[in-house]
Amino acid sequence: MDWGLLENSSINLIKAHAYGNDFLLVSAPDAGREPAEFARQVCDRHRGIGADGLILLSDSPHDGRMELLNADGSPSEISGNGLRCVAALLSVRRMLATGASLTIDTDAGPKTLELLERDGKRLTFAAEMGPPTDLREVELPIEGTDIRTVVLRVGNPQCVVLGPATADRLHRLGGPLATHPYFPAGTNVELAEVVTPDEVRILIWERGVGPTESSGTGTCAAAVAAAAFGGANRSVDVVSPGGRQHVDWHADGLRLTGWAEITGAAIWWP
Repeated sequence: MDWGLLENSSINLIKAHAYGNDFLLVSAPDAGREPAEFARQVCDRHRGIGADGLILLSDSPHDGRMELLNADGSPSEISGNGLRCVAALLSVRRMLATGASLTIDTDAGPKTLELLERDGKRLTFAAEMGPPTDLREVELPIEGTDIRTVVLRVGNPQCVVLGPATADRLHRLGGPLATHPYFPAGTNVELAEVVTPDEVRILIWERGVGPTESSGTGTCAAAVAAAAFGGANRSVDVVSPGGRQHVDWHADGLRLTGWAEITGAAIWWP
C-alpha cells in the first residue's frame, strides 16, 4: 500500500462536542465540490467518523464563519452547540483568556460569544443568540390527533411540545413533526416539561439527525416556549440528556450559557 499517497490525499478534521451533541469541523475548501455528500460520509457512525453534523469553517470579516450540514447532508442555518464548538477551537488555537469575546458569522447572522471559564479542555461561553421570532401556538394533526405546539425561530425553525418529556412520546411525535408539511424545510422538535419555574427538562429530535443528547437552539426554543406558554421564568436552566444549559431571555434577545470541548482530530481518506 502506498501510504504516502493516502497522506497526500487525506483531509484533516477536528472532533468536538457540547453536551454530547457532536460535530466534525473542517476547512470549507477541504469538503470539496459536494459538501453534502461529504457530510453524509464522514458523519456516518458506522462507516465514517461519526457526528451529528459537519461544520465548514472559512474566513470572514469577523473571527470566522461556520456553515452547518446535518448528518444527512441537509443544511441548517445555525447550531448553538456547534457555534460553541467553533468558538472553543478558535479559543484554543489563539490561546484566548477568560473574558475574551469572539464573533462568528453564520447563516443566521453574526453571533458574539464571551469566554467565561476554562476547565481543562472544557470551555464555557455565553452566546448572544438573538431574539426569537415568529412565536405562536399552532395545532398540528399527527395520526388523526391535533397536537398543540409552540412554533418559533431562533435562527432556525423550532417546534416545541409542552408537557411530559418521555422517550416514547419523543419517538411518537419527533419524526412526524420534524417532517410535517407545515414546515417546508423541516424543523427541530423539542418536548419540554416545566419542572419548576427555574427548570425545564427537554428531549430533542433534530432535523436531519433524529434524537440528540442536546441542542443549543433547541434549548433556547424550549426556554422561550416554556416562559411564554408554560409558566417558566425568563431566566431558566434547561436540562437535556447531555446536561444543563442556562438561557436568559432579555430585552435584546436570548443569551445561551454552556460549555464545549475539543475531543480530538481525525484524518479522512477519500
